[in-house]
Amino acid sequence: MSNIKYILGSFGDPDEMMHGIEKLQENNIKIHDVYTPMPIHGIEAKLGVKRSRLDIAAFFFGITGTITMLTGVYLATAVDWPINIGGKTHFALPDFIPITFELTILFCAFGLVGSYYASTHLFPGRAPRVMDLRATNDRFIIAIDAKQNIEHTKIDELLKGAGALEVKYNERKYVSYE
Repeated sequence: MSNIKYILGSFGDPDEMMHGIEKLQENNIKIHDVYTPMPIHGIEAKLGVKRSRLDIAAFFFGITGTITMLTGVYLATAVDWPINIGGKTHFALPDFIPITFELTILFCAFGLVGSYYASTHLFPGRAPRVMDLRATNDRFIIAIDAKQNIEHTKIDELLKGAGALEVKYNERKYVSYE
């Protein structure tokens, strides 16, 4: 069995890379991932990337912050220390709206940062997972899983026909900066 894990097509132009993606998809070749040095409009739709659900997570983190604040204020002002100040009720909600808003934003921000790190595996201190170091500089890389796609010569021909500057066979899963 071959040690080749990924076939990497290196492009110098984003339009040629998009053409390469189209050619591979026309021949029913599954693309593992695409690495680019800059954002490319419409590539998510072309690759079939699902919409992020971070907005739903943000809503629940915000609601958690709101409920935490209101529960804490209620317990402190109405249960533990019910002091009558100026004839107001013990739990005067309008007084606590600004701090409730602030805690909602705080929970939402920290929750989203944690969710982002968890979903992308970008924890602090972890070595970055990069297929080809030139993908962060000036190259556009299409990575194809060699285990799922048996026809390596056909993939090689399709990538070169689409304008690939280089086609590499990667034996390791990731290259680190170290």
